[in-house]
Amino acid sequence: MHIWDGVSEFVAVAEAGSFTAAADTLGISTAQVSRQVGALEGRLGAKLFYRTTRKVTITETGQVYYNHCRQVLDGLAEAERAISDLHQHPRGRLNITAPVTFGETRIAPLINDFLQHYPELEIHLHLSNQRLDLVAESFDLAIRLGDLEDSSMMAQRLGTRRHQTSASPDYLAARGTPHSLADLDAHNCLQGTLGYWRFEEDGGTRHVRIKGNLRCNSGAALVDAARKGLGLIQLPDYHLKDALRAKALQPVLEAFRAPDDGIWAIYPQNRHLSPKVRLLLEHLRAGLR
Repeated sequence: MHIWDGVSEFVAVAEAGSFTAAADTLGISTAQVSRQVGALEGRLGAKLFYRTTRKVTITETGQVYYNHCRQVLDGLAEAERAISDLHQHPRGRLNITAPVTFGETRIAPLINDFLQHYPELEIHLHLSNQRLDLVAESFDLAIRLGDLEDSSMMAQRLGTRRHQTSASPDYLAARGTPHSLADLDAHNCLQGTLGYWRFEEDGGTRHVRIKGNLRCNSGAALVDAARKGLGLIQLPDYHLKDALRAKALQPVLEAFRAPDDGIWAIYPQNRHLSPKVRLLLEHLRAGLR
C-alpha cells in the first residue's frame, strides 16, 4: 500500500467541506473519495472526519494531519514548479487572482495575449474583490491595487492608476464647476464603496467627506449616472477613459488630484518564482505601462 494513498482525497475533503465537492474538484466519483479516505483512516487507526447526513466536520486529529499534509503537498507543488523551470517553453498551470473590474478590463486581455504566445500554458484567472489567501488557496500571483496591507508577501510594482474627478458638461453647466475642495459641499457627489474622496492639498493627502443621492459599488454604473448629468464622480482612469475621450465627461479639480497609486503583483515569499511567472510579470508590466 502506497503511503500517499488517500492523502489527496483527504485534503480535498478537508478544504471543500464535503465528499461530493471534493470529488468534483478531483474529477473522480464521490464513492472513490469515500473509499480512499476510509482506507486512510483505517491505515492511520484514527478518525479524520465526523460524518452526518448533513455535513462533514474535520476532527482534531484530522486537523493536525491536514496541517502536515498541506505542507507536504505545497512542497511537492513547489518541486514541480522548480522542475518546470528546466523546460525551454513555459508550460503548466498558473493560478492568478485580480480585482473584478480591473481584471476584466485590463488584466484578462493581457493574459489572453500572453496565452497566444505560450499556448502550452494553462491559466486559471479568478476575479474577486476579496483579499484571498494566496497560500491556502494555491495562487501563484495576485494583482492588487493601491496601498499594500500584507507585508508577508513579495511585491512587484507593475504600473500606476490615476483617480480623477469628473462630471458631464450638462451637469457643470447647470450646477457650476467646482474650483476648490470646499465647493464639493454644494454638489451631488455620486459615491462608490467609500464615503470620501481622496485629494492632494498643501503637499499632503486629504480625504474629503462627500454626499449625494446615489451610492453604488459599480464603476460602470457610476459612469453612466455621471454621463446622464446626475452628479460628480471620482473613479480610477480605466473606468473613465472612454467617457473622457468622447467628452461625455470632463475632469474637474485637477489641481487637487491625488498622486497616482500602485498596481502590484504579489506572491508568497516562499514561492519559487518560475520563468513562466517572470515572463507573465514582464508582459503585464509592459501592457500596464
